[in-house]
Amino acid sequence: MFSPYFSSENSSFKFILDILDGMDDWVRVVDRNNSVIFINRSMERDLGIYDLAGKKCYELMGCGSPCENCITDKAVFEGKSLKKEEVFNDRIFSVMCSPIVADDGNIYYAVEVLRDITKEKELERELIKQNMKLQHDLDMAKKLQMQLLPRDIKIPCLDFAYSYQPCDDLSGDMVNIFPIDKERVGIYIADVSGHGVSASMLTIFIISTLNKRIYSPSRALYRLFRQYNAGDFDKDSYITIFYGIYNTRTHVLTYSNAGHNCAPVVIGQNSVKRLYMPSIPISNWVDNPKYYDSTVHIKAGDKLFLYTDGVTDQWLEEPGKITSDNYILDLLRDKNIDLKTALDNICKYVYTRLERIGAKQKDDITMALVQPVQSKDC
Repeated sequence: MFSPYFSSENSSFKFILDILDGMDDWVRVVDRNNSVIFINRSMERDLGIYDLAGKKCYELMGCGSPCENCITDKAVFEGKSLKKEEVFNDRIFSVMCSPIVADDGNIYYAVEVLRDITKEKELERELIKQNMKLQHDLDMAKKLQMQLLPRDIKIPCLDFAYSYQPCDDLSGDMVNIFPIDKERVGIYIADVSGHGVSASMLTIFIISTLNKRIYSPSRALYRLFRQYNAGDFDKDSYITIFYGIYNTRTHVLTYSNAGHNCAPVVIGQNSVKRLYMPSIPISNWVDNPKYYDSTVHIKAGDKLFLYTDGVTDQWLEEPGKITSDNYILDLLRDKNIDLKTALDNICKYVYTRLERIGAKQKDDITMALVQPVQSKDC
């Protein structure tokens, strides 16, 4: 519908009119006095308005006075397109208003396009609601995961500290230490493929499934492998884990490895030993992997340093180079700082390196230090 302001005799005008009438969106043209001089067929049909004489733009929308935030006035007088949202008959509309510049450079009219976005807004609200629920679930899962980390660890004859810095809300890393009997202490560090919920669930699988009463780490890892393969995990999922059992009486660490390429390091005052042992991760890649036990003597004053590839990959080309990083070795040998401070300083070292090259943390950073203490009871 158009007012006497327009003439439909011109073929170009009729072509434009046909385009506007073919649109599902509502289109209207408003003059400087807020009078409506044109509405397209969709708006005419939906509103049931067939006479525009004297109609103001706000009257078409059922209002008795101009809108508080009238973008038409601004579009006309300021000469720029503006956008807002309006509610009409319980429907939500996106309103885009643009000035119509005449041949003489002046602006006498503005064109408004009103699009019904009610369904989109309902979907947006539902997505926000679902995201809030998901975030709440993630927060709960994060709290649970943090609760499963070692807390208030007091093990006779051993000092222990760890650092745990996830790159996401939930981590695929896990570190743990626990007493097995009066002489034996279990220690492991694990890295699960991926991040997020699925990775965190696998860390819980490790905690709940690893048999802490088997004195052979290789047998415990093989049993973990069998129980993993009893589940329905895909081939993209896997667990790397280094597991050791330390005897506080004999000072011997018996250890095994399932694909954890970050070989722990035993640091003495004048020696460095990587506990390298190649093997297959806990996965469904092979039917019958072989895991082996090995031993190393760790006396009082020595330190066992465990870490995941999130520590090394973010400043070294490969995990093996950690034993040639003098800064870290000096930190680990320093008798004047406690274990937690040493790990904190290594974290700062990694983050400073990331900041210097303009990179962000891309993987979980997890480390642990274990040190036998000198005591007559050990």
